[in-house]
Amino acid sequence: MHIIDLGVEKDIYEVNRKIANEIKELLDKKGIKAIDFMGSIGSGKTLIIERLIEKIDRRIGVIVGDVTGDDDYKRIKKYGVPVVNINTGKECHLDAHLIQHALEDINLDEIDLLFIENIGNLVCPADFELGTHKRGVVISVTEGDDMVRKHPLIFQISDFIVINKIDLANYMEIDINKILKDIEKIAPKKVFLTDAKSGKGIDELAKWVQS
Repeated sequence: MHIIDLGVEKDIYEVNRKIANEIKELLDKKGIKAIDFMGSIGSGKTLIIERLIEKIDRRIGVIVGDVTGDDDYKRIKKYGVPVVNINTGKECHLDAHLIQHALEDINLDEIDLLFIENIGNLVCPADFELGTHKRGVVISVTEGDDMVRKHPLIFQISDFIVINKIDLANYMEIDINKILKDIEKIAPKKVFLTDAKSGKGIDELAKWVQS
């Protein structure tokens, strides 16, 4: 017999939600807009954030989440913006408690926008709000055209979706229209088509995240 304590899981989510609300209240008080970038490993989250830093003429802070290492942190650090690295160890997502502590290392009076790069995963991050104003999912055409069907929840709870590496669609024999149809059916949201490497589509995304 397997006994599952659903009460414990519920408590974890409720505590996380409470902290997330506290974070959002703090950011609102400081006049900071925060965006949570979710997506699988290799989807291009880091490069998209880099391109946004290049395009947006506002004071930006970044929190980078990785299971281990600081490669992405070093990439963002080169831009001279405030950035904090979070290593989660075995955890496949960031949570509000980790973000709350990371914010202690950023002077909130010196930023207008906060970008959070979540752990590379299309499952775990969906359940943990971080106190951000918008949540987005970045997917790449290299992941196939069935990602929305396979992981519907993370798309449904998001405010926007980025389909990245569109320049590789033909090489990968991927029909982007299939992905768009799945989004329309499963999780109708604002969609951005980007090739972060060349910068294609980043202007539109940059305008939207600031709106």
